[in-house]
Amino acid sequence: MRERHPAPWMVHLQDFQVAFHSGSKRIAAVNGVDLQVRQGEVMALIGESGSGKSVTLRALMRLHDERTTRYGGTALVAGQDVLAMPRRALSRLRGKTVAMIFQEPLLALDPVYTLGQQIVETIMRHEPVSRAQARARALALFEKVRIPSPARRLDAYPHEMSGGMRQRAMIALALACNPQILLADEPTTALDATVQIQILLLLRELQRELGLSIIFVTHDIGAAAEVADRMAVMYAGRIVEQGSAVELLTRPQHPYTQALLGSRSHGAMRRGHPLETIGGAPPDLARLPAGCAFAERCSYTTDACLHAPPPPIAVGRQHLVRCVRVQPHAAAHVA
Repeated sequence: MRERHPAPWMVHLQDFQVAFHSGSKRIAAVNGVDLQVRQGEVMALIGESGSGKSVTLRALMRLHDERTTRYGGTALVAGQDVLAMPRRALSRLRGKTVAMIFQEPLLALDPVYTLGQQIVETIMRHEPVSRAQARARALALFEKVRIPSPARRLDAYPHEMSGGMRQRAMIALALACNPQILLADEPTTALDATVQIQILLLLRELQRELGLSIIFVTHDIGAAAEVADRMAVMYAGRIVEQGSAVELLTRPQHPYTQALLGSRSHGAMRRGHPLETIGGAPPDLARLPAGCAFAERCSYTTDACLHAPPPPIAVGRQHLVRCVRVQPHAAAHVA
């Protein structure tokens, strides 16, 4: 097993790669991602569908089919190398050290067991407690995530709960064994706007109270702005820009980041003007171009964009951009 990465990084990815194989076909879903998340920090991964966000998140727990998935590079979670970890150690890691909130709780939760049974089983799997003690903790978790009538809801099945209540139960399940790292895979996508903001505020409150590190995957920049300390923008399996949430929202440098911000409904500067769109489509991950993957959709493409993927360039403190157009800031450095 590789040497553990020192604190303060709770998640440390270096040249991280995930590829799926089907016969002779290879899908390069994640291509050389470098990403670090500190203790107590919220990192948002944003980008269009198919950019590699959810694949990256699931790979941190090695949830992909081992028969068809190939990993590369470095992936350290709480100092542990998940790529070299044997199955038994990986089973202990899941739920106890790192836990996930899935996008659709109705599919993620088991329909034949009550919510209380599922949380109790999770607690007893990782900790030496009695069933009564585990149920008491499950009740306390339901109270913490503000599920009304929590004792009665413990005996409810997933289909008996509303979408918002199921998502709160999913958060309670993820917190059952006091993980250090929480992976949130588009946890508000299937919810209406009012419930979305409630869930976002709840996640932020719990993160501050428990000191959690969170990676929050979303294609909704507005949602990311509500909860994130830092943001990373993914395109075609690569992070093309990352930095503080404030910097990315106020000084986006990569053309793709600028296009994402411009295509929001809040990005329209004046009434009566059409909403900006990003022309074209993302590249085929089985046949990635030699150069910048965004070049075919970019308004600023030059010959320099077509030969090799641009390296990350520091344009500010911890603000990195992969684009040949940007110039390094003289005082920029990465902590």
